[in-house]
This record gives sequence, C-alpha cells and structure tokens, in this order.
Amino acid sequence: MSTPHSTCPNGRLAGKVAIVSGSTQGLGADIARALVAQGACVMTLGLGAQAGQAVADSLGDACRFIETDITDDAQIDHVISATLKHFGRLDFLINNACTYADSGLASTREQWLHLLNVNLVSAAIFAQKTAAHMTRGGVIVNLGSTGGKFGAAGRALYPASKAALQQFTRNLAVTLAPEGIRAVTVSPAWTWSPSLEQLAQGSIDAADRVGRELHPLGRVGRGHEIAQVIAFLCSAEASWITGVDIPVDGGFSILGPDQGRSPRDWFSRVGNAG
Repeated sequence: MSTPHSTCPNGRLAGKVAIVSGSTQGLGADIARALVAQGACVMTLGLGAQAGQAVADSLGDACRFIETDITDDAQIDHVISATLKHFGRLDFLINNACTYADSGLASTREQWLHLLNVNLVSAAIFAQKTAAHMTRGGVIVNLGSTGGKFGAAGRALYPASKAALQQFTRNLAVTLAPEGIRAVTVSPAWTWSPSLEQLAQGSIDAADRVGRELHPLGRVGRGHEIAQVIAFLCSAEASWITGVDIPVDGGFSILGPDQGRSPRDWFSRVGNAG
C-alpha cells in the first residue's frame, strides 16, 4: 500500500490527501493540479474515464482517478475506501462536481430532483461519509457560485442549489468544529472553463471583453486562481477560517444592479442610446 509520505511531493500540504470530485476537466482538474503542486496526494473522480485518466496521468504518482457517479452512495463509498487503501489517509474533500442544466421556471420535477441530487445532496452525502474518516485539521470545501447570491431571469435550479450549498456549509462547519474539521465555500464568478469556452467560441479574449463589463478587475477568472485559494484554505495558514464563503470573483459580488456606475453615467448612456 502506498503512503502519503512515499508518494506525495514536498510542499505546505505534504503528507495530506484530498478527494476532488468533478475533476476530469476544467476547474476540477485545476484544483487537483494546485493541490498536487502544494504537496498533496489527490484522488480525482468524475464521469469520463479517458479525460479523467489523462488528468491523473499528467500529475504522476501523486494522483489517481476513479470514474464515479456521485449520485450513487456505493460508488462514493468505493472512492473513499480506495483513497484510504492507496494513500493511507484522508484530509480534504473538494465538492466541485455539478451540473448546470437549468430550464428555469419551466423545469420539471424530475429536472429539479436531478440537479439538486448532483449539486447539493451528493455533496452533502460525500461530506458525511468523508468526515467520518478525517482527523483534526480536515477540511471540506464546497464550490459555490455568484449564481447562488443574486437573482437571474430564466434560471432557478442551479442558483437554488448553490444558495442551499452555502447554508449547508454553515451548518456543516458548526457541526464538525468540535472535531477540528473546517468547512467553507468558495464562490467563483465567470471563470474560463469548457462551458464559457463554448459561449466565447474558443476565444479567451472574447470572454475577457464580455467579462470586463461585469467584473471590476476587467476580465473573467482563470481556473488556477480559484484553485490556489482552495489550496490555501486547505493549509494550516487558514486554520482559523470556517463556515464562511470566500468570493474569488474579480469583484463581481461587490457590484450592485448599477454595476458600480453613477446615476449620471447611466443617464448619459440612456440619453446617448436614445
């Protein structure tokens, strides 16, 4: 059996072991890379064996991949068992897996139940099952979203799931605090990812041009920027942080409906448009 000490590289997370869901591509893969770079061993999981194995192979012996449907409790149990068997311990859970499918008010009961099962319930069950194997110093990071903080026309399911995940995280943090286990959410705004890449037709410059209008820092986020914050939150340097949401959003959430522009600016724009 491999141990963290013999397998994991050096770094501030050296000897620690993480599970990262939804890590076959995009942000989940970036999170896995950041944790390995900081010295952790990582069990990655998700749907899509070829893509998931490619990510794991790129990270060497410090990473393993298991194709997993997180809505199946038996498969979650298998991931946890395999992690403990291969790496010898479990310190961090990163609940990143989610689905974005959202038909808003037109969504059926089946669509509601499916999305909530993936985005909320499966994250909660994963937290329940991993917490039982964590010692003091363990950390659970749930991926939130600015979408869970503000109203959005035509959407309902995804924002509701992310808002609920933040409340669950607060309850989880209080519940697990006596065990020395922390729980936080990290909420990105628009981040360069496969879904945004599709909207921008493959052009990150195009995504930045649109994102400039909504993010005070003038662009969309990069996956590694969110991943580095998650690595920090897992570290001893963040040992006094729990139960809160960390916005990693380029300033998106500090803007109101006026997008930070004065009434004079808006009247000028409307006047020019008319």
